[in-house]
Order: sequence, then structure tokens, then C-alpha cells
Amino acid sequence: MGGADVSRRVGYRVGDIRFSQRELRDFGVAWLALAVAFTFFLNPGLVQGLQYGSVRPAALVEAFALSLITVGTGFLLHELGHKVMAIRFGQVAEFRADYGMLGLAVVAGLAGFLFAAPGAVHHRGRITRRENGLIALAGPLVNVALAAVFLVPATLASGFVAAVGGLGFVINVLLAGFNMIPFGPLDGRTVLDWNSAVFAAVFVPTAGLGVWLLFGGLL
Repeated sequence: MGGADVSRRVGYRVGDIRFSQRELRDFGVAWLALAVAFTFFLNPGLVQGLQYGSVRPAALVEAFALSLITVGTGFLLHELGHKVMAIRFGQVAEFRADYGMLGLAVVAGLAGFLFAAPGAVHHRGRITRRENGLIALAGPLVNVALAAVFLVPATLASGFVAAVGGLGFVINVLLAGFNMIPFGPLDGRTVLDWNSAVFAAVFVPTAGLGVWLLFGGLL
């Protein structure tokens, strides 16, 4: 592969982590689409308000910003966790958005349903079961760390900052717990195939807390 071709494909580089122009575009589109979907899902009154032209622009902007910071950050850093860990193990790794699923997520949000399958980090190269398990585990662990970070403003701040902290905490706990479900293409299946003890240590608390948040009426 010639140097000119490589230069054209690489849009940005941070240390040893490279992002192609397509990957940066996919990250951006997925982030915005998820923020739109969750804005309407978390604020059903906005849909009716838009139909009748009764939505205050400030309220719409605030709701979108809240979703962009919390949902967007949780999703983006989850996928980056997979990518960074894969590259650490010598993989070629890149995020690809699923535009069909992103469109469906927006429609579902407008209809009052929660659905999000924005895409995934695809990696290739020689790899062991342990390394593959650690790559899968990296995403949920990033969400656990983010939940701890968001918990600080949720408990210590007020107003919009507290709302960001509260929603960020809930969203990241749910992302961690959901992705650790040992089913299909979710991270939990890969982690369980590698190490059942590690799987249980992460799945039990995150899924348990996620269920409590959902059925405790805190979302």
C-alpha cells in the first residue's frame, strides 16, 4: 500500500491510535443520531410539542445537550475502549456505524421506544481467546468508570450539571450491564467464553444495578 493511500485514509492520529476519515464520520453520525433518539425517548412531550409548534427552543436545546453529553459520551468511549485495547494487542481496528440501525433508533425514539444498535468496532489479526476477551471487556469497564465519574456531579452539583451527572450515571450503568449479557454479539458472550469468573465479577453488579435502576423508576 503506497504512502499517499495511507495518508488519504488516515484522518487523525493520537499516538499509535489512528482514525480514518470514514471512521471519524461514522463516530460523529452515530453520536448525533443516538443523541436525537434519546432526546425524544427521554422527553416524550417534545414530540407532541414539535407537532403543535409549542416547544420552547431552549428546552429542546437543553434536552439535546443532555443526551449528547451523557449518551454520546457513554457510547463513544465504550467503542473507543474496544478499539484501543484491540490495537494494544496488535489488531487492525476500526469503528463502523450501522446507518440502518441508527435510523431505526431515531424512529424508535420518536415513537417512545428505546432501541440502539449504532455499530461496532471491527478488528482483525491473530489473537488469543484471552486477548479477545479483554477487548470485549474494555467497553463495559469504560462505562463502569464513566458511571463513577458522573456520580460525582449527580450527588454534589445542582441544576443542569446535576442532571448531566444523574443521567450519565444511569446510562453508563445500563450500557455496561446490557453489553455484558452473554448473548449473541454482545460483549458478555465473548468475556464468558474466555473467563467465567471475570464475567461474573462484572456482569452480576452491573446487571443487578441496571435492573434496580430500571424497575426502581429512576430512569
